[in-house]
Amino acid sequence: MNPRAFQRDLERKPEVLRDLADSLGSGEPWPRVAASRIVMIGMGSSRFAAGVVATRMRAVGVDAVAEYASLEAGSPPGDGVLAIGISASGGTEETIGALARHRGASDTVALTNRSGSAIERAADSVVSMLAGDEEGGVACRSFQHTLALLLALEASTIGGADVASVVRRAAEASEDLLERRDAWLPAAADLLAEGSATFTIAPAERLSSAEQAALMLREGPRRTADACEAGDWLHVDVYLTKPLEYRALLFAGSRWDPSILDWMRERGSRVVAVGREVEGADRTVRYHHDDDPDVALLVEVLVAELVAARWWLAQVA
Repeated sequence: MNPRAFQRDLERKPEVLRDLADSLGSGEPWPRVAASRIVMIGMGSSRFAAGVVATRMRAVGVDAVAEYASLEAGSPPGDGVLAIGISASGGTEETIGALARHRGASDTVALTNRSGSAIERAADSVVSMLAGDEEGGVACRSFQHTLALLLALEASTIGGADVASVVRRAAEASEDLLERRDAWLPAAADLLAEGSATFTIAPAERLSSAEQAALMLREGPRRTADACEAGDWLHVDVYLTKPLEYRALLFAGSRWDPSILDWMRERGSRVVAVGREVEGADRTVRYHHDDDPDVALLVEVLVAELVAARWWLAQVA
């Protein structure tokens, strides 16, 4: 992995998102399949993205689940099942194996960023992430494009948002964060570097942002980092605010945010809020279209990715 190339990968997000928006606007990327159940299979970033979209689909009555590809007893294959194997590299062993178990009994699709990869041979059809080559060796744009394409699957299944328009707004939002980074990034990165670990928090509807953010801090600069859902934080991570110099990146929007900040103020914790003002936050990072939850889902993790790139580059300077 290469920190300078990783930063360049992040800087290309607006450009590549606009290309994806053009592609989505020109036609439906997903094959037409009559599915009574949708099973999304992946590991790491792929599973993070699948988890939030499966939750969204269940909320409107669609039988959709996201599963660890490493699960020994996954959802059974069968008629009416659409199994989607998600792997940016196309070579994730667990995902290829899990998807292959569905081949011949279920409809199978590979969602990948690598043409001609092994996962394509385990699937009936292929959807390209169109994220381009990630030269830094970190799945950053491919994570974002996975989310966008799964939102397109959701829209094709139940109707709803014009995903191409959402992706265009996400490109504008990403561009805004990148262009203004000198104004917010140094202070945010310095605050989050205090103490021995960094914690990321997001509402359940956007839990992938916290999960991916923590992964980015671990994968590049090798920072101790962990993710938590906002409501669950009050039952799980609150205990860490007492023994640790607790430093958190809060992807705002949960109705539980005020309770989280109450505990943090009481115990001297510090927090960077992203996407909206939260009373008691030490720093707040805003961006264009951050009042749109679909844009937030696609964009807000860029804050953590730029922090990770800054820390990582400092280590090799």
